[in-house]
Amino acid sequence: MTTRGHAQGAAQAGTMPPDIAEKLVAIGRVIEAPKTNAIYAPLHAVEPFAGVTIARDISYGLDARNLLDVFTPDKSEGPRPVLLFVHGGGFVRGDKHVAGSPFFDNVAVWAVRHGMIGVTMSYRLAPRDKWPSGPQDVAAAVAWVRANIGAQGGDAARIYVMGSSAGANHVASYVAFPEFQPADGAGIAGAIFLSGSPFDTTVFDMTPYTDYFGTNAAAYAALSPTPGLLTTKVPLMLAWAGLDPPPIERQSIDLDAALRKAGRAPAKAVLKTHSHISLNNAIGTADTELTDRLLAFIAGRQ
Repeated sequence: MTTRGHAQGAAQAGTMPPDIAEKLVAIGRVIEAPKTNAIYAPLHAVEPFAGVTIARDISYGLDARNLLDVFTPDKSEGPRPVLLFVHGGGFVRGDKHVAGSPFFDNVAVWAVRHGMIGVTMSYRLAPRDKWPSGPQDVAAAVAWVRANIGAQGGDAARIYVMGSSAGANHVASYVAFPEFQPADGAGIAGAIFLSGSPFDTTVFDMTPYTDYFGTNAAAYAALSPTPGLLTTKVPLMLAWAGLDPPPIERQSIDLDAALRKAGRAPAKAVLKTHSHISLNNAIGTADTELTDRLLAFIAGRQ
């Protein structure tokens, strides 16, 4: 395994190096993927990854974008938990992997290095495909993992689905609406939302997302995952960033408050020095502020 470089500046183990923190503050509370990717790409390994085998572009559904990559250790003892990652992109863009980029291989490689099977997925995009294509695709990917991951060394009874931004909405909708789930329930051991939005479509400004949700404001309430999240039995974890755009940050804050009021008490990670994009990009680096909490949640320690 080779790396592209090392972070500059002194930092305590597990925390963000101060030079990176300064760069993120300079970018501000906006979604700026290219600049953030440029900061983090040098910190990640490049393929091939020592000790990790990748099976790319496995079809889990009928659409050309229904593809997933499965990351497994070269040597494995016993069935491992599975981390299925759902990328963001404002419902209209994004992919599980772009050639020459470490993202989002970094998430799956990190999972393998920490005793899991890593799976990344792509899904249908708006405007061609609207709601509920997201939760439908998450459902199809979960079904594929449940049926096939045992042969890859994974434990179908311990599937954790982690979505970022719009991907978190897709995961939340899958968890919240039983009609997308198999007869025996959601079929997952936990759901993780990284800077997700929207969770409450009745209060969020849906204008940027009409390509996916449509323009009929009267229909938005029925598409909100919040009511179903308040009653689901699936364990939940929320994580958000201090440099998230304020409306997106508010969605996580309000969902956390609503869950606690309902007696749910989700696992939570508030990363004050991170941004909307850096939450994902830091996974697999020496900055373990988020990943330490992910491991605790998956281990049941929250």
